[in-house]
Amino acid sequence: MRRLMLAVTAAVAICGSAAAEPVRISVGSYNLNNLPFPVAVGLGLFQKEGLDVTVENFASGGSKTLQALVAGSTDVAVGFYDHTIQMQSQNKSVVGFVLLSRNSGLVLAGGKAATFDPARPETIKGAKIGITAPGSSSDFFVRYYLKQNKIPAESVYLIGVGSGAAAVAALEQGKIDLLVNYDPAATYVEQKGIGKILIDARSDEGAKQVYGGIYPTSVLYATQQYIAKNPGTVQKITNAMVKALRWIATHSAEEIVAVLPNDFISGEKQTYTKAVEKAKAIFSRDGQFDETDVQTPLLVLKSFNDKVDATSIDLAKTYTNAFAVKAQSVSN
Repeated sequence: MRRLMLAVTAAVAICGSAAAEPVRISVGSYNLNNLPFPVAVGLGLFQKEGLDVTVENFASGGSKTLQALVAGSTDVAVGFYDHTIQMQSQNKSVVGFVLLSRNSGLVLAGGKAATFDPARPETIKGAKIGITAPGSSSDFFVRYYLKQNKIPAESVYLIGVGSGAAAVAALEQGKIDLLVNYDPAATYVEQKGIGKILIDARSDEGAKQVYGGIYPTSVLYATQQYIAKNPGTVQKITNAMVKALRWIATHSAEEIVAVLPNDFISGEKQTYTKAVEKAKAIFSRDGQFDETDVQTPLLVLKSFNDKVDATSIDLAKTYTNAFAVKAQSVSN
């Protein structure tokens, strides 16, 4: 696990000089689904809200971030919404409070020697498939595809390869036959001629073909206990994120890349900028969850996760729009 510690500190004047409020935020990976978060960092939006944010990046995927959250070693996580459903089935209350990406952005790419043909799903048998990490949403993507096509899960080999440059390298070096990942990895695979996109869920149309509906992904979530004890902090975080979402919607890919912390940018900047341009459509504009869209991850998980299938999931307890609604009144 690669750890990146990034301190964002400010002194805020509130009736005099007051210390910034500390908060720990962990990020599942630096794929583009999570882009609004580093944009908020780069624009200094947390500082403006009076927050002293320490960021830890788990490059191996969102499942590690979720573990950190449940263990109490982080306050808030940038991860995927479907994890909140998974946690409820384990009697743990994890709540999404601001939506960043309203769609998955996942692709399945094949290397030059790949023999898998989506027109013949059975050809995926025997493939070594790279995912970000076991228990991640890329893992769920593969398992759902197999289930929908009545292919036993043990017919393929799932290998955790992380995201970004590491994932692309695994495909290029032939360590895996197929890669399920996000941008910027997806764009790098195409631009470098390493392979081709075989299944694309980056658009709404693609998501509907793969999942049967829009699949909300990147969110900020915390335990219900933390939210109940720290509503002011959660509101400040949400204010910063909603401002970042508004800013992304009104600025070009070049302008977005220009404000990002250097550690977030992977690979060659021109190709990365192209990936950002392609990814812009997946981002929420108001940070609010849609009660219809959240049904899709539940249906996907129920198809292969016996524990989720056996649990009466109350989706209303997996997210809240209260903070994002209030943030709408916060000026830019």
